[in-house]
Amino acid sequence: MRIGIDLGGTKIEGVVLDTCGNELLRKRVDTRQAEGYWAILQSIDRLVKTLEVEAGSQCTVGIGTPGAISALTGRMKNSNTVCLNGQPLFEDLQALLDRPLRIANDANCFALSEAFDGAGQGYGVVFGVIMGTGVGGGIVFNGRLHQGHHHIGGEWGHNILDRRGPNCYCGQQGCVETLISGPGLAADFHSHGGNRALIANDIATLAAQGDDLAEAAMQRFFDRFGRALATVVNILDPDAIILGGGLSNIDRLYTEGRARIAQYVFNDEFTTPILRNIHGDSSGVRGAAQLWRSDDTIYFS
Repeated sequence: MRIGIDLGGTKIEGVVLDTCGNELLRKRVDTRQAEGYWAILQSIDRLVKTLEVEAGSQCTVGIGTPGAISALTGRMKNSNTVCLNGQPLFEDLQALLDRPLRIANDANCFALSEAFDGAGQGYGVVFGVIMGTGVGGGIVFNGRLHQGHHHIGGEWGHNILDRRGPNCYCGQQGCVETLISGPGLAADFHSHGGNRALIANDIATLAAQGDDLAEAAMQRFFDRFGRALATVVNILDPDAIILGGGLSNIDRLYTEGRARIAQYVFNDEFTTPILRNIHGDSSGVRGAAQLWRSDDTIYFS
């Protein structure tokens, strides 16, 4: 049996899968981010022990994290749970849990899950996209996760889309994440006079009801989505693109958003399927457990 842990900003979710990928158990605990780095590790430790007691067996453990392990220092980097950055998370958790671990970026775990037994099953090259509070991505080649030389494979959310755009926490300006994440869509709508109480999905609903201001925001959103993903397609040319995160529920992404990609991609046609995820919010935690698939040998941390 395999345990997957999805380390979120407010909640840590754990799941136990059997060898066929069937879910046996699921639990959540508070991340305790405000209490600092070691409090987060202790929450993970308690969750793993609870799952193993209920499963009746010691399990392998895979962990999906915000950010990634630096290939240079072995420490966490690029995490929006900022207390993790600069910390030897992999080594500390291995010592605390007293076993080998496998750790990957949460977007990579999403991509792996959907490629293995989700919407991307059967496709050779899968690009998994997360569009929610942030924008992330992961690449799977023939069932194997591609982390890349710097462990940033798939990080399309930090390509610069508009140099005049909003400041990004990464230190750049106008990153894809600042413009087509949920907060990015809402901020754009608000900056053009929209109701500041509305969030991204509210804006999409309002546009569908015929509101001109919301519709204008959605058209800017689709255009940015098309330009950003066309860049990925031009470089990677995947067999399938799987959308996840809260914004993946916007139906128009699969029609109008797709048309904008086709407008900007470097080809006379665009036939790549843009697919909605199958496992939903469970994709990340399932992918973390699947880091220990017996037929895979490339995951290390």
